[in-house]
Amino acid sequence: MAAPMWWLPPLLRCRPRFPATRGPGHGQARRISTEVVVQGQSQAAGGEEADSEVSARIKTFTEVQAEGLEQAQKTVLISYPTGISKKSILQYLSHHGRINSYFFYKGHGHHAMVEFSEKESVGSLQDVAQIAGSSVPGIPFKSRLFTLTPRQSLGQALDETSIPDYQHPTIPMEDLVQKLCCADSISNQLYSLLNEHQLTEENMKLRFLACSLIQDLARAYFPECVVKPFGSSVSTFGKLGCDLDMFLDFDEIGKSPTPKKTGPFHVEYQIKRMPSERAATQKILSVIGECIANFSPGCTHIQKILDARCPLMRFFHQPTGFHCDLTANNRIALRSSELLYIYGNFDSRVRALVFGIRCWARTHGITSSTSGPWITNFSLTMMVLFFLQKRKPPILPTLAELKNLADAEDKHVIGGHDCTFVSNLNKINQTENTETLDVLLNEFFEYFGNFDFGSKSINVREGKEHSKPEPSPLYIQNPFEQTLNISANVNQNQLDRFVALARECAWILQQVNQDHGQGGKQPWGLAAILVPPVIGSKKKMAKSMLTSARLKALLDSLRADIANKKGERAFSSWSLK
Repeated sequence: MAAPMWWLPPLLRCRPRFPATRGPGHGQARRISTEVVVQGQSQAAGGEEADSEVSARIKTFTEVQAEGLEQAQKTVLISYPTGISKKSILQYLSHHGRINSYFFYKGHGHHAMVEFSEKESVGSLQDVAQIAGSSVPGIPFKSRLFTLTPRQSLGQALDETSIPDYQHPTIPMEDLVQKLCCADSISNQLYSLLNEHQLTEENMKLRFLACSLIQDLARAYFPECVVKPFGSSVSTFGKLGCDLDMFLDFDEIGKSPTPKKTGPFHVEYQIKRMPSERAATQKILSVIGECIANFSPGCTHIQKILDARCPLMRFFHQPTGFHCDLTANNRIALRSSELLYIYGNFDSRVRALVFGIRCWARTHGITSSTSGPWITNFSLTMMVLFFLQKRKPPILPTLAELKNLADAEDKHVIGGHDCTFVSNLNKINQTENTETLDVLLNEFFEYFGNFDFGSKSINVREGKEHSKPEPSPLYIQNPFEQTLNISANVNQNQLDRFVALARECAWILQQVNQDHGQGGKQPWGLAAILVPPVIGSKKKMAKSMLTSARLKALLDSLRADIANKKGERAFSSWSLK
């Protein structure tokens, strides 16, 4: 019997599983979320060879952006009251066209995100939609946000067990620590944390849809503009719940792929001139901000932050639940996102280590969601990348090496800054480094626990320390705007806290062989360093026991040195706090 029209396969999540071990070529084999998949190819003749070729093909950042934006243009967001059958919603929408994917979720009400196969299906749905009459006046605007209401009473609630709601999975720290304790290695702990915190496919689709909905409004003023996500949302380092950064791109306005013949005259658009690009950006964002505030359904808490170094509009997009920042002419930030995308897809250890370090920093107050003297997630990520460039052999290439692999299409000079690097990951040779994450996590804390922050700066462009050009406590060179310090906000107290905690965690991780194997009863490895600062009598006792254990280890080491008569040993100057 043929399946009914409304039956559709559920959207699959892109949440990879990682093995416990790694070996040569591991980075190539573990690239995730951007593999090109050809349906049915594995069944064709020579399928194994074809599969190998396909799995090695990694989408470029531009391809991922274009695909996400194209899918978003064919997507609608449906709000509906409690009690409506989800199957009946899908059955109704399928009359307007074939449905590619969908999922249901609860946010500010009940919602369904539905992607059609053709953009015309959205127009078909808009043709039957109406602007409902109400005693409260409204702004008439044909968006892709719809509300479905039944024409008659629903009666009793319908069975919804066959199509569950998608849940934005956030695991409490206590549950995460308990789960990590059950892993058999620090490597698997890091991969487990990555799987819990990384953006899901559903969440990514919602982010592209939110950008597309704002683009619909912006095109009322600028018909050919594009609104693209950038930052954590597309760099592969985004965590569930992270803000959505949007880039209002005007580059395609007035451009033609091929020069048009206009006869004996050169034809130009008349435009209003501004004293500077910054002034133009401020004016554009101010106008678009007013449009969002007055006409966009579901957008609240609009803030104009136009005097910042990078002017932006901040707002909350209620239908998707995202806190959004909209900027314009911020192309260097977009290139930075692509650079992180390259590094994040180059070797699976990169993302796992970054997510682990970020989670650790957030737990201990090294980073913060509010502005201030804290180390930012971007700065922390740059530190991890720099550390991986310094391994022997290096795990990551430097930006200069990526530039040497670039071709003519990769050349980008923005505002006089060279932002050139290769965009095709398949042109980059895989690393010969096979160090496990168990080693890398401990070595990260060792490295920066003893780094000469007083005189040295961090430079991912060359993968080398340089003398600091200014007396800022922490100096991390912007990879493109090379005269800028991306960590200029960090004060000495925050840097000292980072160093002290790094040293403490390096010591804790060195005890893994002694403490592991207690049946998951006590935090060990990554779980041990994610335990929040001690509060209360039991935690004070645990801290006291930890300090005693450290003293005992140092005394035992001293006795061994004296007994062996091998001379004086160099002891660490780490604090015993």
